[in-house]
Amino acid sequence: MSHFKPTSKITGNQVDWSDPRLEALLRKSEDWKLDNRGAFAEQQVHVHIGWGAGAPRKATLVWESDRVMVLATQFLIPQGEHVRVDRLYGDGMRTVWAVVADGREGFREEDKENGVYVHWLHMS
Repeated sequence: MSHFKPTSKITGNQVDWSDPRLEALLRKSEDWKLDNRGAFAEQQVHVHIGWGAGAPRKATLVWESDRVMVLATQFLIPQGEHVRVDRLYGDGMRTVWAVVADGREGFREEDKENGVYVHWLHMS
């Protein structure tokens, strides 16, 4: 008995990108500023910037998946910078190394008022 499953057939549906209804829908989403916050319990962490043993800086972990973290800080971390993120985890501390994939000033009103930057980290 074979466990091979044939791949599903491609339906051949074509998208008409010039359809006015689709263009109108896409225009509505042009100004969306998504940053993965709000569906995750925020956690205070410490960030060490670079490979050295510099002083840790406070940050907030606002979202996490298997290989990605989103941090909110009150300072900009350059894209491509290596960082170490330390956080309390149970009875000890969990340390993760990551690289800053992207960072920018926060778009939310409270971000602007508090000088918040949002950073996407890819964990090593």
